[in-house]
This record gives sequence, C-alpha cells and structure tokens, in this order.
Amino acid sequence: MTVRTPSFPITPLLPEICASLDAQPRLVLEAPPGAGKTTQVPLALLDASWLSGQKILMLEPRRIAARAAAQFMARQLGEDVGQTVGYRIRFESKISAATRVEVVTEGILTRLIQDDPELSGIGVILFDEFHERHLAGDLGAALALDVQATLRPELRIVVMSATLDGERIAQWLDAPRISSPGRSYPVRIEHPPARTQESIEHQLARVTRQALSENEGDVLAFLPGRREIARTQVVLQQALDRDDVEVVALHGELSLAEQQSALSPAEPGMRRIVLATNVAESSVTLPGIRAVVDAGLAREPRFDPNSGFTRLETVNISQASADQRAGRAGRVAEGTAYRLWPQSKRLDSARTAEITQAELSGLALELAAWGSAALPWLEPPPSGALAQARELLGQLGALDLDARITALGRRMLELGATPRLAAAALRAPVELRALIADLLALMEARSPLRGEQARSDDFRLRVTALHAWRDRHAASGRSGADAGALAAIEQASKGWRRRLDVRTSASGVPDSHAIGDLLLHAFPDRVARRDEANPLRYTLANGRGARLHDQTALLGEPWLVALDLRFEARDSLILAAAPLDARVLERDYPAQFRRERVLRWNDERNAVEAFEERRYAAIVLDRRSVPVKPEDALPALLAAIRIKGIAALPWSENARRVRARMQALRAWMPELGLPDVSDTALLESMDDWLAPYLNGKRRLDALSAEELSQALTSLFDYEQRRQLDAQAPESLTVPSGMTRRLEYAPDEPPVLAVKLQELFGLADTPRIAGGRIPVTLHLLSPGGRPIQITQDLKGFWERTYPEVKKELKGRYPRHPWPDDPWTAAPTHRAKPRGT
Repeated sequence: MTVRTPSFPITPLLPEICASLDAQPRLVLEAPPGAGKTTQVPLALLDASWLSGQKILMLEPRRIAARAAAQFMARQLGEDVGQTVGYRIRFESKISAATRVEVVTEGILTRLIQDDPELSGIGVILFDEFHERHLAGDLGAALALDVQATLRPELRIVVMSATLDGERIAQWLDAPRISSPGRSYPVRIEHPPARTQESIEHQLARVTRQALSENEGDVLAFLPGRREIARTQVVLQQALDRDDVEVVALHGELSLAEQQSALSPAEPGMRRIVLATNVAESSVTLPGIRAVVDAGLAREPRFDPNSGFTRLETVNISQASADQRAGRAGRVAEGTAYRLWPQSKRLDSARTAEITQAELSGLALELAAWGSAALPWLEPPPSGALAQARELLGQLGALDLDARITALGRRMLELGATPRLAAAALRAPVELRALIADLLALMEARSPLRGEQARSDDFRLRVTALHAWRDRHAASGRSGADAGALAAIEQASKGWRRRLDVRTSASGVPDSHAIGDLLLHAFPDRVARRDEANPLRYTLANGRGARLHDQTALLGEPWLVALDLRFEARDSLILAAAPLDARVLERDYPAQFRRERVLRWNDERNAVEAFEERRYAAIVLDRRSVPVKPEDALPALLAAIRIKGIAALPWSENARRVRARMQALRAWMPELGLPDVSDTALLESMDDWLAPYLNGKRRLDALSAEELSQALTSLFDYEQRRQLDAQAPESLTVPSGMTRRLEYAPDEPPVLAVKLQELFGLADTPRIAGGRIPVTLHLLSPGGRPIQITQDLKGFWERTYPEVKKELKGRYPRHPWPDDPWTAAPTHRAKPRGT
C-alpha cells in the first residue's frame, strides 16, 4: 500500500518496530509528543506478514484524538475517513468493509472483546497514550492480555505512550522496549507570579496576553474545564484590543465542527489563542503553537465512597503532564511555557491510575460478564471498592445472589451507559423511552442552566430547558440555559434514542413525578423521604441523612430521588433531585417494603425499647411501640454496653480495686495464668461473665453494684483469688501495727501512703508479687503532707531523714524524731502532753 509518509522522528524506528513484532507478540513503545507514533505506527504495520489482511485496532482515550488520528492517516493515504482508515466512537462510526485500521475509544474496545473474545479478524491492538491510565484502558489491556494468553497467542499487543514508566510496563508485559526521540525545540520555562486575590481566569488571561506579546505564533492555554474556559474567553475578548487575534475553545463537549475548527491552522495574518482542557496534552496536533500557558490543573473523576457518587474534582496535574504540556511549545520552533504555579511547588511524578480512585460498578459488571476478575492487571482494582460496586449491581438487578451476571446485566452492558443509568433506561416503559434518552444525556452532562436557574436543585428544570430549546429553539438568553450546551445534550440524546430504538423525541413538560419515577431505578439507594419534624431534612434509603438548601425549589416534596449530593459530616447537601410517586416504589420494589420488630436503646431512660416498624429500605414509614420480650432485652443490653463502654456499668469501689490488682499481678506474674480483666477483654467476654446477671433485666440500671461484683468474681477461682490476696494484697500492715491501703494503677508499682513515724525500725522497702515489685512509698509528715516519694527506704533513713528531722521537728514537737530511726519504736500517735 502506498503511503505518503512525512518525516517524523519515529520514522527511522519503524523497521525496528516491525521487526520486533515479527519476532514476538508484545512491545512497549515510548515516544514523546510529536514523534509520530499515533499516526505512523499503524500505517507501518499494514503490510506486516503476520497481519495477513487482519485489522489493526488502535485505542485512543479521547474522541477528539480518535477522529483527528483517523483523519490524518486517511489524508496520508489520499483517502477519505472510512476507507482504509476509520474510527468508532460513542454514537459515531466511520468504517466500511475496506477498513483495515480502526481507531476506537476505550469503551468500544471493551465491547469488541466481550462480544468476540477471540477478536476474530484483528491482528494487533495498539494502546495509545497509555500513561493516562484511564479505567477502561487498564481493563482493555488486561482483557487483551487474557485473550492473548488463552485464545490468541499470535495476537500482537503494543503499548504506546509519551510519558510512560517504560521499565515497569515492559516487565508487566514481558516485552521489549523501544524508545523514540520527539520532534522538539528548546522550551524556556517561566513561572510568572500571581497577583493578590487574582482569579485563575484573570491570571491566565493576563499571562496569555504576555505570551502573545513575547512570542511569535499561537498560544495554547490549559485550563481544567469548560467553565473556566468560557470565563477566560470572556476576559480575554474584553482585554484584547486587536483584530488579528482569535480566541477559540477546545474541549470534549464541543460539536465535531467546532473541534475541527479549533484544530485547524489560523487564517493568514491571524494569530490564535487556544483555550483547552487536557484533551490537548497529547494525540492531537495544534499547528503554529509557540507558547504554552499552563494553569497546572485538570478535572478528573473522584469516587466518594461516603456519598456513593463520582464527582469531577479539580486537581493538580502530574509532573509528566506538565512536561508534556510544555513540550507543545517546542514542536515547530523554540518556544516558551508559562507555568502559573511557584517554581518551588513539587508535583507528583505521574498521574494516579483511575482504577484506584474511581467508582467500579461498570468494571465489576464487565468482569462478571467476562467470568473472572483474575486478569493480568498492571494495577488490580481495590477489593473494597469492587465489593461496594458488586453490592450496588445486586441492588440494580445486574448480578444475582452469587454475583453472577443476570440477563438484565447483559442488556445493561450492551446499552453502553453506566450501570445505574442503564438500569433506569431498561426499566422505563416504552412510551417513556424518549424521555429516558433525554435523562441519560442530561445526567452525563453538566447542567445547561445559567443565571439564577443554575442554582436550582430541581432537576426537572433541566428537562424543561431541553424540551423548550428543542420545541422552539429558544435563544440562551430567553431560556436561561446555554444553547451550546443544550445542542450537545441533544446530540447525545439522539444517540441514546437510536440505542433504545426510539424514533421520536420527547417534548413539552413531563408529569411532575415522571422524571423521579424513571430515575429512581438508577438510584434506589438515593430515594429520600422528608422528615416530619424538619421539611428541609430527608432520610435516604441507605440510612444516611440529607438536606435541601434554604432556597430550594423542592420544598414540601414528601419523596425525592437525590441525583447529586455533596457529602458532609452530618447530612449531605442535595444538589439535584426530582420528586417521585411513592406508589411506584411499592409497585417496583415490593421486596424493599417490610414490616419488622426492632429494638432500640433509649439513652435517656437507659433501657431497651421495642417497636414494630414498616420500612422502605432504611426509611421508617411508621412505627408503634410493643412490649420488650425477655429474650430480646439481653442482646440489646449487651450491645448498649459495647457502645457505651465498660465504665457505664455500676462498678463499686471495691470492684474497681480488685480489677486494678488483678491486672497488675497478671502483668507482674504471668505464670499464674490470671484472667484478663481489662476493658477490652471484659467487653469481648460479656456473654460469658455478665450475661447471666443481666438475664431478665430490661434496664441497665437494674444491675446492682453487688451483682456486678459477683459477676466479676466469677471470672477467677479460689486459688487465683488466694494468689491475688497473697501477691497483690489490698493493704499492708506497717511497723506501727496499722493497716494501710495499697493503691494500684496501670503499668505502675503500687503506692503506700504512710506517716514517717509508722515506719521506724523498718530498714528496707516492702515488696510484693513474690518480691519482684518494690512498693512506692509516699512518706507523710505527722500532718499528712507529703515529705518524700521513694522506693529506697534505707537510703532515705541514711541520707534524707536527718534533713527532714531538722526541718520538721520544731513544727511537730509532740511527735517523735529520734536520732536513730532504725531502733526507734514505730507509732501512729503523738507523744502524751507534758512528755
């Protein structure tokens, strides 16, 4: 086949790439932006002997890049897209029977493998821009490797990337590694400082004007999302006072014509400022760029397990992405990259794999369809997130009790929507299929509402805006919505209508409950019922609380389905919801409605209460009090103690001391085998030692201190109690003949507080626990004030006592202060008067 091959840095390596794939079926190719890997490698492989007329499948993470790559390769062949080179992306396909190179997006690849595990007619799969580590890309690579290992050993797999950890990938694939230079010129890096209280849009607009004045050619500016691009576009158009500069946007929500316009060269005599998301990082060619302005931000999906929602969050880019963006300035000549963050700021070296931080219900459904999760992953999915995803799929009816895919689950995969939305679409009545197509498109897009309406939490307004635009093609200023956003949503809705075999579009204002009644099948765990005491507060079906904001448009609605939530510590904030008819819940989810007897612990009464409740999932619909059965009270009492802690029991002072002594002696003399009476051990063993004394009781305060002491005593036998009294006595008899209490504390020797005169004649410190533990003496004055703390009584008599005697003899003249405390008679009394 004749290919008009322009010169690319990768061109000299094409024979080596072909030879490597002749010899072995896997290859890792590292090539920076501009090297030509995306468009030159597929065409170079067309005449490979091992291909034998089969297709080349190339995976691109983004639709813009997939179209652009196919168009560039087709031009090289002098053909139109859809002949030798074609592409397939969501809702759009340009292929024919003659197509040999097919560029697909990530979801398309997964469907191809699931539908035909042998990948009949496909000779090689190229994974382009693998460093972006999208979830679907990781899954596609793992599935392809599994196919190669079990069904198609001759299938070739090539992993390509501009910023790839090549050594790690090569080890994972057990593949050779080829590296190509890029086409690049030197790029100067600048870090212009931000100004006080300057928004990202104004900072980027200011630096972009600076880049325009300091450099020739066009400027590419990176922003995290469409909203920031629109704001910056307004700022720039107001600030630029020249007719030779055009400001254009480039992001994934533009129409095909708008995307192609952004990728086209500027008109002669004109310069361009291209405001782009990270779609412009790689795979697409932007001619004429000499300067890059980088906000250092990207919008990526983050799954919040607390709310169960995936939200797009603005995050810092990695160093690899920053280098790749900067490289765009050096593709045609020397250039400059302006980074809008301090030079001292350190970025993560590479992008985090999406599989580690995404909601995994789609992945779990694919794995169930494949029949195994034991794939050759580069990075396996987290087990906790995967288990949570399977639980959701069970609620949606996609998996059975054994986590096997159901017939509904297979239909959900075929539809191609997320599992939640697919479940709603497939359960929609035929007459509402057009409306559900609109809901799928609206749920996947950002809200098209603008101005005051943009703050509304009533999702129905978005549907009304779409239908009004469709019916009357209302201008955005009149409808309160963005006409461009609505046009993109309409295109997506057309795609869903084709998938759902719907020939007409929905129009007018739907019934007030129609939207909620449809979407509750996507979010059965997000059904919410209004709190009777607080009209802004709701209880969700999963048991969590949620609230409406003060200016809500949904005030008074008894039932809602929450479509978007912001997780907060107490009650999540409902950002978008739709009312629903509770009768639809009873019709479609009868198993979730049940009547059951439940026990509650009343903290104020310190007692167990019993109720009969009617529920939908975790939402209590009605409740009535019923008598507490004796067999029910005991588990509830034990559960309350576990929550409140062992200190909630009525411990007597004597019982506390026994526990302290037992724990101390257990540590000092482990050979005695004494029971563990720590808080943790007692809580864990309550069924054995405490339950018999709680049996028949309904209130915690019905347990007396005496009963608790008996329960504690039941933990040790006579010999253990004898050892306790002998080795860790409650008190000691001192030389004065008086009995003084020992105080025990965790991890400390016991303390004996005693007046100095009571120890006359005692040479050594008393010891317990078989002589292992010296008692800590708190020596007191005749007035009971501390004089000395010591474990060395002999040293005290020898060194400290003479000073103490000198100081205190005058203050306490009626108490003995002998010169020789070793031989003096101990006493706890003062001398008789007159002596």
